Amino acid sequence: MTDIVDELKWRGVIALSTDEDALRKALADGPVTFYCGFDPTAASLHVGHLVQVLTMRRLQQAGLRPLALVGGATGQIGDPRPTAERTLNDPETVAAWVERLRAQIEPFLSFEGENAAKIVNNLDWTANLTAIEFLRDIGKHFRVNKMLTKDSVARRLESAEGISYTEFSYQLLQGMDFLELYRRYNCTLQQGGSDQWGNLTAGLDLIHKLEPQAEVHALATPLLTKADGTKFGKTEGGAVWLDPEMTTPYAFYQFWLNADDRDISTYMRILSFKSREELEELERQTRERPQARAAQRALAEELTTLVHGAEQTAAVINASRALFGQGELAQLDERTLTAALSEVPHIQVSQLGPVVDLFAEVGLVPSKSAARRTVREGGAYVNNVKVASEDAVPAKEDLLHGRWLVLRRGKKNLAAAEVTGA
Repeated sequence: MTDIVDELKWRGVIALSTDEDALRKALADGPVTFYCGFDPTAASLHVGHLVQVLTMRRLQQAGLRPLALVGGATGQIGDPRPTAERTLNDPETVAAWVERLRAQIEPFLSFEGENAAKIVNNLDWTANLTAIEFLRDIGKHFRVNKMLTKDSVARRLESAEGISYTEFSYQLLQGMDFLELYRRYNCTLQQGGSDQWGNLTAGLDLIHKLEPQAEVHALATPLLTKADGTKFGKTEGGAVWLDPEMTTPYAFYQFWLNADDRDISTYMRILSFKSREELEELERQTRERPQARAAQRALAEELTTLVHGAEQTAAVINASRALFGQGELAQLDERTLTAALSEVPHIQVSQLGPVVDLFAEVGLVPSKSAARRTVREGGAYVNNVKVASEDAVPAKEDLLHGRWLVLRRGKKNLAAAEVTGA
């Protein structure tokens, strides 16, 4: 199991850790139980959470026992954001989100064998805890001057809004989680993102004060960023969610397919389960033929399969190919086609009209005269069929699933028209 530390370091998964030698010794001495927490502050996990979920999967495959904590208690409070106070969700909403997140995490872990995973909820040990008990048994062991130095707290204190006592107290709750899991399951390692380091070490400090004999550890993964300065996991449409109703499998696949060449090596090493040799070969291909996007395609297929399954991934890949003339559009199911076309420029029209009008209106060309020129030059396609006449008008029978026309200029410029009154 000690080899997993070297593997994580090579992949760039370890941003911060407590005593590495002590962790290696703990891994060598016997099975280690670890935990990672997820707060239900939304109805779904997003791609940023994949770093934690897949690191848990990697650690379990190396022989460690994972505890996935879905915070029914901490989700009602929320970890302090660096900019502004969180909106508190009602307990019923949080409880529903707990179940949604549980269902998303479970497929990534194994619940059988000697190191079977377990899902835990911190509401189990906080629901009946009184404020007096919390302050006496937990709050007594925290020092405010040290709490003020935590990054998230310090940044909020410098803002005009400040920070509420509720969010200021969050690190006490997370520290208590580690203590409870140590006592209940002999959990000796906490995993989290590097932005959580202050909360991770708060748990270590609390355990050291109340269980002086304990040897506990913390490991933090890096926060992924984009080379262009935008936030990882964000697109023009918002966050990239794991829930297929919030982000379609097609959009999920495209997020990875469109990853910047400068970022893809980092993403692959942290998120992919391919071997070192396979990753280095993909990195070589990206350097030599970046236009082929071999690494992006490999990661997109792997992660879409992990999150949405092989069947959905195959449908997405078929749709991606078909849109660019490498497959049959008519064979795509309506849901997949609709999801794919929602990711390209599209318009709604009440009735069928000339192709040149559609091309101009959707923005594939700047004007109708430019559309006519595109047709004359052989660069206009409707449903992957070259438009032969400048006066061409699609027929009702051309509509895919009775509503869609796929418009293409040249090889790569895509758009769509949805006909609502056909």
